[in-house]
Amino acid sequence: MARKTFVIDTNVLLHDPDAIGKFHENDVVIPIIVLEELDSMKRLSDELGRNARHVIRYIDSLKTLGAGTLYEGVHIENGICVRVHLETKADQSKYQFPLPSEKTSNKILLAAHQIKAANGQKVVIVSKDFIVRVKAEAIGLEAEDYENLKISYERMYKGYRKVDVPKPMIDLFFKDNSISLDLPNLLANEYCLLTSPENSSALCKYNKTSKKLEPLLKLQKDIWGIHPLNMEQKCALDLLLRDDIKLVTLVGPAGTGKTLLALAAALKKVFDEGIYTRILVSRPIIPLGKDIGYLPGTKEEKLYHWMQPIYDNLEFLCRSTTGEGNEKEAETWILESKKIEMEAVTYIRGRSLPRMFMIIDEAQNLTPHEVKTIISRAGQGTKVVLTGDPTQIDNPYLDKDSNALTFLVGKMQTHPLFGHVFLEKTERSQLAALAAEIL
Repeated sequence: MARKTFVIDTNVLLHDPDAIGKFHENDVVIPIIVLEELDSMKRLSDELGRNARHVIRYIDSLKTLGAGTLYEGVHIENGICVRVHLETKADQSKYQFPLPSEKTSNKILLAAHQIKAANGQKVVIVSKDFIVRVKAEAIGLEAEDYENLKISYERMYKGYRKVDVPKPMIDLFFKDNSISLDLPNLLANEYCLLTSPENSSALCKYNKTSKKLEPLLKLQKDIWGIHPLNMEQKCALDLLLRDDIKLVTLVGPAGTGKTLLALAAALKKVFDEGIYTRILVSRPIIPLGKDIGYLPGTKEEKLYHWMQPIYDNLEFLCRSTTGEGNEKEAETWILESKKIEMEAVTYIRGRSLPRMFMIIDEAQNLTPHEVKTIISRAGQGTKVVLTGDPTQIDNPYLDKDSNALTFLVGKMQTHPLFGHVFLEKTERSQLAALAAEIL
């Protein structure tokens, strides 16, 4: 295959700071304007600032990793040649560049245009910005989204399947509490709903170690006042209550019970069983941009508004457990116990979190790199639960195929420590279900 020259936009390197090393057997060009943008962001205290610093350090180290100079090209592993493109002004008579070159995004396009005009190479612009890709194609350049960290949402693993079997097989399952079935491509901790023509059914989970379908955990009573209302919620609650499954993802539209189930299971595991010492609940602070410093007050007072959905769920669980009118007292007792902690995702990095039940809500607004950072904080005995809806994304450079949730399910689905359920049925109310279906 002929070598290509890939011109990388700033947003690609902020999305994946290791992107440079993933263009095997090709040339990678970093326009000088990209380095200037990274330099302007390196002082930020959030994930973007950390990624900018990571990329700058990596590019600075290239002169020791391979032969050559950054201007002429440094050859590194996997047949990659990396160089920095310095020219930033358009010579209209020489390059016939049709766009105003003062704009930052156009300067990146100018670099690609100059390389193609000067060398006749096959040049491809790689950008997370749709407008940049449209402009690139309009002036005769190839353009691509950064696909390395993308996994198809439409083909996402559901976490369960329905299987038609003869009734005697279901009877055997109830008799022996397990059954062996020759089913193709069964994954660890995948759920199966066995059904027969006689309307018999059994819900079971695949044990990869024993290679058998086994029953779900038996629930002696409700979990903090709630019961699973459908098959998907039964599967989700089973995953949440199993201590051997350390990473769980719950995906689905609003009102399917993702956060409520996760919080109920966490309360049971911390307050009733003492398996974990604390609950840590976190959400990305996307709507306010870089930080939560725009609101007055302490960190807790600032976080209160962003954690309001969590407080709403907690109040609902307390009401379901103690009865109408007593929920505030129960909620106060839980919060004052210091066993539940609300934290912005920004401040999880660098911590070591042993024996915690971690809930990361709205995880679709995280990048794959950010979710790796979060999960790697989990200490001995910690369980991590991520919930969200990849069709509802606020991050401008993520979509339903490139966000942390979709990526995580695609990468982890074969591992026994991982479990996943896609919840489709809205149980919040008839109105919520109608809105999810029609609007």
